[in-house]
Amino acid sequence: MSSEQFMNEAISPWLKENGPDSDIVMSTRIRLARNFEQSPFPLIADEETLEGVLYFMEKEFSHRSYLQYKDLEFVRMSELNSLEKQVLVEKHLISPHLADKSRYGAALISQNEQVSIMVNEEDHIRAQLYFPGFQLEEALDQAFQIDDWLEEKINYAFNEDRGYLTCCPTNVGTGLRASVMMHLPALALTRKINRMIPAINQLGLVVRGIYGEGSEALGNIFQISNQVTLGRAEEDIIEDLKGVVEKLIEHERYARRLIMEQSGIELEDRVFRSYGILQHSRIIESKETAKCLSDVQLGIDLGFITNISKSILNELVVLTQPAFLQQYAKKTLTPNERDIFRASLIRERFSLEEKEED
Repeated sequence: MSSEQFMNEAISPWLKENGPDSDIVMSTRIRLARNFEQSPFPLIADEETLEGVLYFMEKEFSHRSYLQYKDLEFVRMSELNSLEKQVLVEKHLISPHLADKSRYGAALISQNEQVSIMVNEEDHIRAQLYFPGFQLEEALDQAFQIDDWLEEKINYAFNEDRGYLTCCPTNVGTGLRASVMMHLPALALTRKINRMIPAINQLGLVVRGIYGEGSEALGNIFQISNQVTLGRAEEDIIEDLKGVVEKLIEHERYARRLIMEQSGIELEDRVFRSYGILQHSRIIESKETAKCLSDVQLGIDLGFITNISKSILNELVVLTQPAFLQQYAKKTLTPNERDIFRASLIRERFSLEEKEED
């Protein structure tokens, strides 16, 4: 396996699988923050310490496999150009913060791209595991197993009173960040999501856009995650998040039924207008693309559109991002050139999908 796979394939293999409640929940992620015992954290560590962490992680874990996560590829940020790093960000394989730490950052990525262990990000280790659909308990169980596997080789920074020690105070304790990516078009259309977000925040959870902190909820895709880990057990954090996500699923399904009952023809018209734009436009910006993809995905979920698989839309969410477009084109594109190339790629992918149906 080569790191080129991560750059050239828009959709991660695990995303092609169906998961529970996948009509609303796109993915579940568990991330564990850990640090080496008696080593300065990355934000204050000197070059020798950071290079030592890189050397250790590459030596001990590169091209190793654990459970079904095969052949972990060690990808150094210093060996990638800015475009390649942004592609990994767009695929959620690394964080924007790691992409900025070009010299001493790295990631161990499994062949199916379901596991990504970031090295020398904000902490020495940030191990993240993805599952399709709504699978918090399953993801947590396997994240624990991966954590135990890493700990066979690493002595973690741990305090009996405070738990795992991390750079950011909000991660001290369990070091756990659990998040669920949700497609909530009906709640967005009825504007109910605007009233729900403040209530969710009051429960110690946070609502962000598709790329986490500071990002916009493009295409009605929202990321719901826990905010604090200190003084709370992992199972309690998961239980609280699970309860909120279940309520959001319930409200989204109710809102979809309500729109169908009250404005069914208008909704169907919106879906097929967006479908037509994606099929025929010659130039399209990323925001309009995200809006149209959201409408079409809702149309698939409601049975309006039957000849397009959901996996193609998951692919297009990544394929139409600025960095991936340029990686696919194999050259730097101006914003206008990206909009033209984006429209061309979308037309091509829909055409291929329709031919497969024939």
